[in-house]
Amino acid sequence: RHPLATFFHLFFRVSAIVTYLFCDWFSNSFVACFVTILLLLSFDFWSVKNVTGRLLVGLRWWNQIDEDGKSHWVFEAKRVPTVAASTEAEAQIFWLGLITCPVIWTMFFFSTLFSLKLKWLALVIAGISFQTANLYGYIHCKLGGQKGISKATSRLFGTTDVPKRQSRIAEDGTEEHGKTGTR
Repeated sequence: RHPLATFFHLFFRVSAIVTYLFCDWFSNSFVACFVTILLLLSFDFWSVKNVTGRLLVGLRWWNQIDEDGKSHWVFEAKRVPTVAASTEAEAQIFWLGLITCPVIWTMFFFSTLFSLKLKWLALVIAGISFQTANLYGYIHCKLGGQKGISKATSRLFGTTDVPKRQSRIAEDGTEEHGKTGTR
């Protein structure tokens, strides 16, 4: 149903990785390679967070600051009764790209560290940060905001004192979950 969104979900991610791997072949300028890869990572972060997550899997997350200066994370999941086969394929592509790319950037981190190419380390850390931020947000959305994660961590660590969570259903049939906290 959304071939353009699926294309761009993978395009920016794969382009950043390919450019990182082969930028020395195309340019001798470290700055040009660095800026190009950083722009691709930024485009990927924005498109996944604001467009492809909503279209392909019906999930969205964001952070807002209230009047008191407190940071609130909001995780939104659209309630869909049945999923078509084409949408299921798109969802699988979405999650595969979302999970695979942080793993690849983590491998780049260790290869950069062990090969002592320290000038690339900041870029690789930015890649890991962008990719894992989206992964973190969408995992929270998928698990029902904090409810699913709180239950899972309570069982895992045996804790019963879990912070208060917010949850509401909006007019458009989406369910929002928020975690209140300060930075």
